Amino acid sequence: MSKFRWAYVGSGNIAKSTARSILKGEHCITAVYSRNAEKAKRFAEKCGARAFDSFDEMLEKGEFDALYVATPHTSHLDYSIKAMQAGVPVLCEKPVGVSTAEVDAMLKASQDGGVYFCEAMWTWFSDVALKVKNWICEKRIGDIKSVSIDYAFPGLMMSKDSRVLTPETAGGALLDIGIYPITYCYNLFGYPKEIKCSGKVKNGIDVEETVVLSYDGFDCMLNMSFAKLKEGCKIIGSRGEINVPVFHMAMLANMKADGKKESFKGKTDYLTEFTRVAEEIRAGKTESAYIPFEATRSCMQIMDECRRQMNLVYPFEKQ
Repeated sequence: MSKFRWAYVGSGNIAKSTARSILKGEHCITAVYSRNAEKAKRFAEKCGARAFDSFDEMLEKGEFDALYVATPHTSHLDYSIKAMQAGVPVLCEKPVGVSTAEVDAMLKASQDGGVYFCEAMWTWFSDVALKVKNWICEKRIGDIKSVSIDYAFPGLMMSKDSRVLTPETAGGALLDIGIYPITYCYNLFGYPKEIKCSGKVKNGIDVEETVVLSYDGFDCMLNMSFAKLKEGCKIIGSRGEINVPVFHMAMLANMKADGKKESFKGKTDYLTEFTRVAEEIRAGKTESAYIPFEATRSCMQIMDECRRQMNLVYPFEKQ
């Protein structure tokens, strides 16, 4: 089978990271567009791709099988919808939008056109996360008693003009890293009965928050921060516990149940993600089995509610 051909929108860090990974497999990058023409040209040359001066030109003249959107959150909507209206399958970086309204618009474009659309949440294309879900579904650790997930890195030490620290590009801990623990809980336990969020907002972005998602009989305690370095997921049940040290890009999950230990090793990488997306697109699917539309929309609803409770409004949302 021929290599799967990708068009890239964006040429920043995430674009470079995914490219390094997927070019090791049965993928190629054939078209690149970025608002910074010089960066797009350099990136395209490294990938053996053609750089385009405009997005419309790439859609019209580029030769590719699907589009990967690797731009700041605030531009995902326009690129994704325009591509799907042209009949192009889209893999869009997380979060696919900055609000439920934006997610709804993208899902509608996919459904109206019968075109594949998926959020690039690599965690749930990984067999490690899928194994943890399997353990939970099989009640291997019994009834869930508590869940705690931490995800933090010193984002405040990044350049002040970084997109993750800029209100105009919907920067902040919640959308950039909080989406990982929120998505993890949702995929394991569904939509919560109650959402509580307390956080710290500074210079127009949230720099840290604690989110409690309440379910029947237990709570998920989620801590996200740009002010420190910490990561881990611990799920305690009536018969044992599950630990996933680096849960968002896990290579290992450990379980203790009924006095026995079990470990599962695997990969969380971009190559697996892109390969599974390519397989779904080639199979004619319009919705991913790994990241269903309902999951993308529900997790954005949770983040919308967290923002409401923190009174966090981005500049472009203000009237």
